[in-house]
Amino acid sequence: MILICYGTRPEHIKISPLLEEMSGVIPYKTLFTGQHMDLVKDINFDYSLTIGYGINRLDTVVQSCLNLDKSIFQDVTHILVQGDTVSAYSLALTAFHRGIKIIHLEAGLRTYDFENPYPEEAYRQCISRISDINLCPTQNNLNNLQGEKINGESVVVGNTVLDNLLGVKTKYNDKVLVTMHRRENHHNMDEWFKAINQLAIDNPELKFEIPLHPNPNVKKHKDLLTNVNVVSPLDYDTMIKEISECRFLISDSGGIQEESSFLNKKVIVCRKITERPESVGKHSFMCGEPQNLKGIFYSLKENYEVDLDCPYGDGQSSKKIVNYLKEKIYGNSSS
Repeated sequence: MILICYGTRPEHIKISPLLEEMSGVIPYKTLFTGQHMDLVKDINFDYSLTIGYGINRLDTVVQSCLNLDKSIFQDVTHILVQGDTVSAYSLALTAFHRGIKIIHLEAGLRTYDFENPYPEEAYRQCISRISDINLCPTQNNLNNLQGEKINGESVVVGNTVLDNLLGVKTKYNDKVLVTMHRRENHHNMDEWFKAINQLAIDNPELKFEIPLHPNPNVKKHKDLLTNVNVVSPLDYDTMIKEISECRFLISDSGGIQEESSFLNKKVIVCRKITERPESVGKHSFMCGEPQNLKGIFYSLKENYEVDLDCPYGDGQSSKKIVNYLKEKIYGNSSS
């Protein structure tokens, strides 16, 4: 039995196609860790975690995971965690303490800079150290783990988020889609917003739109976006439709690098470094400081179309994972 753990919207999006593929094939149960409580009405789960709200919420997540009732782990041989959240790290540590094997989905992503992103880079490196099975999106991710002499078995399977995008058609309209939320940009989010708004002023033939992230460190600067259409956060299907139809994107999201490359859209990545370098210079273009945004924007404004293979997978990752786990855990597989 595999205990599959998730609690944020990105985790849910990336785990959902895997749950569908595993259904009736590999026995599992689910633990909802509760960071994004708005998911509760949309999903079914077997167990849930109550997270307190102490002075440091990250600490309370770790404590809540380590104190889980032992009955949750009955008949569990493996725990699957996704990505680099505090709950993924905490549950991997919990499994390690209980002698339960750990499966890490989306393993091997690295910047090798603990400040970028903080604290996710440290979490994913810690998970790798104790994982038994590492499911890597790319060969580059696998190479990272081999270079670190990680003990667990590692395999390239692609990224499951792309399984959601099969059949989505791409076209180009006059919209520049913007998303900004990352912790590393909170200190100068006002400068990013000013730079984006100035581009909107200078390019009235384009429609700039930002689904505004609810984090207070982002929302407090929304009045700077006088020429940008500010909308409420979008549900996943609507967001994918927006990505598939926009001209290109400006974003500090890591996941959008994956989705935009699969949908053949270029994205200006508002970060100093990325754990997804495979698409840089093809679909993704790095912009570490707000003052550099203008130059990169104009280099893409009329050169926005792209038709390249996605380096993060082919939309068949869940099938590959299920076949691998069937063989690895149960000794049988099918094509």
